[in-house]
Amino acid sequence: MNRRQTVAILLPAYNAAATLPAALASVRAQTMADWELLAVDDGSADATWAVLAAAAAEDPRIRPLRHPVNRGIVAALGTALAATRAPLVARLDADDTCHPERLARQTAFLAARPEVGLVGCRVAFGGDREQQAGYAAHVDWINGLLKPAEIALNRFVESPFAHPSVMFRRELVERFGGYRDGPFPEDYELWLRWLDAGVMMAKVPETLVVWNDPPQRLSRTDRRYSFAAFYQTKAEYLARWLARHNPCHPDIVLWGAGRESRRRAEFLAEHGIRITHYVDIDPRKIGQRVQGRPVLAPAQLPPPGEAFVVPYVGNRGAREEIRRRLLDHGYGEGQHFILGA
Repeated sequence: MNRRQTVAILLPAYNAAATLPAALASVRAQTMADWELLAVDDGSADATWAVLAAAAAEDPRIRPLRHPVNRGIVAALGTALAATRAPLVARLDADDTCHPERLARQTAFLAARPEVGLVGCRVAFGGDREQQAGYAAHVDWINGLLKPAEIALNRFVESPFAHPSVMFRRELVERFGGYRDGPFPEDYELWLRWLDAGVMMAKVPETLVVWNDPPQRLSRTDRRYSFAAFYQTKAEYLARWLARHNPCHPDIVLWGAGRESRRRAEFLAEHGIRITHYVDIDPRKIGQRVQGRPVLAPAQLPPPGEAFVVPYVGNRGAREEIRRRLLDHGYGEGQHFILGA
């Protein structure tokens, strides 16, 4: 191409010949024509390369790139990103599709909101809601986070974006670094790092991507996406956030005295956070000491300002109940408490 396109779409593909045609068709159907697609065949053993080559022959905006062996998603994203100078970068996976207005609406949003560095969108769950209820619930949760404040306050619960739904300003990569390879989910670590650096993130309210949930999805098969990896990654950035915003730093009160909550929260100790008390609703625990720490009932919490609470309860219904109780107790979210799970 002789000129720089406005949007570069990064699409890693590994043994994706069966799903690529639909993904590529959804890109070619965009109402916004000013894009280029950097599609990386990451050492596939099927017809992925043939599919990409045929598509490129029909549309010069599709630029196929190739790894001779499988190197993983971070390497594929790095190869694609290095091959473009477009000022805006969008993501799509080889088994997902996007609405024809996706690029146009996200580009317009970033043009109208220069203070926002990354914009996502609502996504449709492309799976069986009964058999994959956990993933479907996650989709519902992220679809409820639209405004920058909502995303910022909930970022330590779970990843607040579907990775294939985002568009971001390339300058963020140059200022704060791009995808990193390590024992963590590459997208979640990136959002946490950029949010930690002060990048504002938002979503357009429309549903513009179908986020499919196949059995081979990396989040199901790669150890980097294990619960331990999530909590280790979160702990680093949550500890950094607490150091800036917790008036009682390094002390926190942890809501959740169960074994799993305690195990996950202990990652915080590696970053200097000190848990002074637990809060729990189990009458068998209240008034006892667990790991040397007193267990309080919710009604025994000190007044706002005298403690900072970090709920580490993973159940979604329980998490919302804890938030309601804290707000009713006069605690301000982001001021006196922050959800950690």
